[in-house]
Amino acid sequence: MLAITAVIRPEKVMDVQDALYSRGYCAMTKLNVSGRGKERGIKVGEVLYQEMTKVMLYMVVEDDEKDEVVSIIMQASMTGERGNPGDGKIFVSPVYESYTISTQSLDE
Repeated sequence: MLAITAVIRPEKVMDVQDALYSRGYCAMTKLNVSGRGKERGIKVGEVLYQEMTKVMLYMVVEDDEKDEVVSIIMQASMTGERGNPGDGKIFVSPVYESYTISTQSLDE
C-alpha cells in the first residue's frame, strides 16, 4: 500500500475530488492547511503573502493504483494549460500496516 498526500489549491478541491470519485477512488481525508513552497510566498502589489491557504488530500491506495491516482490528481489540480506556481505538490510514501479501529483488525 502507498500513501498519497497532495497539497493543492482550495479552488481545485472539487475538481480533484470529482475526478477521483468518477474513477472509483472515494476514500480520502481532507485537511485545510497553510504554507509555502520554495518560492517563499507571493507578492501582490506591496503585500507579501508568506503563507498560502491550501488543502491537503490524504489517500491510501494499492501499489498498482498509484500511477492512475497521481495522474488524476495532477490533471484535475493544474491551473491553465501549462500549470502555474502554487498549483501544488504530491508526495508518495509506503504504508507498512493499516488497522480498522472498529474491528481492531489488521487490514489485508
